[in-house]
Amino acid sequence: MYLITVLGNLLIILAITSDSHLHMPMYFFLSNLSLADICFTSTTIPKMLVNIQTQSKAITYAGCITQMCFFMVFGGMDTFLLTIMAYDRFVAICHPLHYTLIMNPRLCGLLVLMSWFISVTYSLIQSLLTLRLSFCTNWEISHFYCELAQALMLACSDTLINHIVFYMVTGLLGIVPFSGILSSYIRIVSSILRIPSEDGKYKAFSTCGSHLSTVSLFYGTGLGVYLSSYAPSWGMIASVMYTMVTPMLNPFIYSLRNRDIKRALRKVLGRMLYVL
Repeated sequence: MYLITVLGNLLIILAITSDSHLHMPMYFFLSNLSLADICFTSTTIPKMLVNIQTQSKAITYAGCITQMCFFMVFGGMDTFLLTIMAYDRFVAICHPLHYTLIMNPRLCGLLVLMSWFISVTYSLIQSLLTLRLSFCTNWEISHFYCELAQALMLACSDTLINHIVFYMVTGLLGIVPFSGILSSYIRIVSSILRIPSEDGKYKAFSTCGSHLSTVSLFYGTGLGVYLSSYAPSWGMIASVMYTMVTPMLNPFIYSLRNRDIKRALRKVLGRMLYVL
């Protein structure tokens, strides 16, 4: 499953970078999403596979903090990139004549850089606050990766500041991007419903189908991970869906529903087979 995730997302990146017809804002954001998905999965799955192979569930304190840090960085990147992609679809459908003017290369690059900056800053703040805590000699997290909320529950020192920052910042980083996605799609649907022809409506909706599927998977499984702290029996299933299944399905969602991606993938695979 891990290899499928890495290879699938890597093929999407290669297809987009090698085909000049795909050098557009939508595909630029998609390639960044694929890169974030590869890194997001790589923060947890390789360690889990090593643990299975060695029959050991242990992880060092430094390894746990590092894993939490990168997990938050790439999880945040997924959130922001999905929000940016929703805005891109909003501009493409609601303001098609101004699309190239609004979604210019400078703005696209700036949006991605801002996403990296906010994600890294958030991760560093949470990691530094966690480092100030003291933990008991032996502690166990009921996940297959180091999850911040679970780690805070096991701290021996006062975690009031950590919990305040965690719920405030995580709430903002969850609610604001989701509100942006919701707002974009409310306007998109309103604009599509005003299209007179059924064929036009179908084409407009079809450009959003892949993104909507990805958003539903990401936020659905993310909510499951959050609620798993109240229902631990579902924690492992929700975590697997969030960290493994969603990044694995994204390449299939975008490639199966997009003719341009299909064509570019055929070219990439054809070149690879020719070299072999």
